[in-house]
Amino acid sequence: MASTSGIPLEEQLRQAQLPALPQSAIHLLELSRNPDNGPAEYAVPIEADPGLAGQILRFVNSSFFGFRTEVTSVRLAINLVGVRTIRNFALWSAVFGLLPTMRHGTFKIKHLWQDSLRRALFARQLGRRLGADNEEDLFTAALLQDLSVPILLKEIGEPYAELIDRLPNEGHRLSELEQERFGWTHADAGAIIARRWKLPESLVRLIEGHATVDPRWGHGRATVGQLAVSLSAILPASVHDGWREKGEFLRVFSQLPPTRGNPDEFFVALDKDMAQFSSLLKLTVPSRPLVSYLID
Repeated sequence: MASTSGIPLEEQLRQAQLPALPQSAIHLLELSRNPDNGPAEYAVPIEADPGLAGQILRFVNSSFFGFRTEVTSVRLAINLVGVRTIRNFALWSAVFGLLPTMRHGTFKIKHLWQDSLRRALFARQLGRRLGADNEEDLFTAALLQDLSVPILLKEIGEPYAELIDRLPNEGHRLSELEQERFGWTHADAGAIIARRWKLPESLVRLIEGHATVDPRWGHGRATVGQLAVSLSAILPASVHDGWREKGEFLRVFSQLPPTRGNPDEFFVALDKDMAQFSSLLKLTVPSRPLVSYLID
């Protein structure tokens, strides 16, 4: 797996100056490896980080959860929404602030986060409807599935930027262009970065496999999670006028169990969730609602 510089992907990323996760996020990941740890243990590193504690309380008190009374205690917040939800929020909140801020041609980091958030909400909702038992992990994996793109753009530069610039005008996915040009994909790179950050292997595998979609995954409890993340990856990009993968998406979606709902209803709910979550993360809502792509 060599890049244009002749350096294998793993070696190239080893040489890159990857951002480090904050200690509070690392501590929470370490706690998650022991299932006996609960709200009391998780509250310690969060309360020691006032910025993170404030973010978590704003998250739990948002309209996304809809609690009737304000939650003012970190420990109560963890009890109410669960340690996995809090761990994942801390994780993607940390990554959100770590990735390099840049723009190149059609690529802007804010657009990547808009698309990633929409895909995360989609994966979470579809996973829930298909009976996945790890919907919060699906949200996090879908949100982080393209975490390697700005890093690769920064490290490789123009050869990688050329692929990004080709996307609006060609009928190929980024992963297909990467495989043809470099012999690897951003999904491979994302898995390497996630493992270096010591993220849970369940998240790593979901990130690593997101560039492939198999409709058969929707009929097995062990694989519906991967399907939800992978199907989210072919949602339309907010900066593109059309949706090249719409036919593939609808073909796969139509083969899912009937609990998934129809695409129109599903997308309307996603647009509503997107509006709520975007304000929480201080992101602008994409100018075009997701449901409008079904009309074209």
